[in-house]
Amino acid sequence: MARPRAAAGPLSAYVLHQHDWSESSLIVELFTRERGRVVVVAKGAKRPYSQLRPVLLPLQRIAVQLGRPPADEAAELFLLRSAEWAGGAPMPSGAPLFAGFYLNELLLKLLARHDAHPALFDRYADAVLALQLDDDLHVQSVLRAFELLLLREIGVLPELGAVSQTLAPLRPHARYALHGEAGVVEVKGDDLAVPGAQLEAIETALASGSSAALREAVMPALAPLRAQLRGLLHYHLGTSSLRTREVMQGVRKLVDTETPPR
Repeated sequence: MARPRAAAGPLSAYVLHQHDWSESSLIVELFTRERGRVVVVAKGAKRPYSQLRPVLLPLQRIAVQLGRPPADEAAELFLLRSAEWAGGAPMPSGAPLFAGFYLNELLLKLLARHDAHPALFDRYADAVLALQLDDDLHVQSVLRAFELLLLREIGVLPELGAVSQTLAPLRPHARYALHGEAGVVEVKGDDLAVPGAQLEAIETALASGSSAALREAVMPALAPLRAQLRGLLHYHLGTSSLRTREVMQGVRKLVDTETPPR
């Protein structure tokens, strides 16, 4: 396997995940606009006075310079030469923070390394900024919109304006569901189905390139979309377990248990 070359210039990036590499260094998964998902060694990043330590934070846009891979490591591993904060909003907290970690986990599990997705990077950056608003319905709309964008970007989201197997146009008042194998199918008597008019509006918003328009389009169907997109993601991930989702559910249960009844 050919060894990757060092980057020619600074890359726009977000930290998706990191873990210990040695007593003083980290392995960091980055989502970059120019090169997609890359893995870097951040030497000395754990030292108290390291310039990298306060910069390598999740949900913060950074500019990074990559060097050549270490000679004794896998070819996919780069050296992180420098990283600087590239501006943006403060890190979210509470539910929006968990939502951001969930988006990161989806990118880690669904994107191949060294496969650039500049448009998706821009929509991810927009989603991170949108998570500054700590409102449950708004956060849910950010998640549903990004799930749709990611599935469309990797080529597994069917056309939402037609029945997948027949290509027949959707009927506005009929109800439809998304399936991993069959795509868009008409269903009856299913509370978690989506009216055809709403699916068509979502498809139009996807094609518009506007994250705000897509978040507005998914808002009337948040509950059914949550269930259907979860099934679609599980189908393509090959698992029903996502760590951040499990953590979020655990926190909600804890809060519900400790909150006294009114």
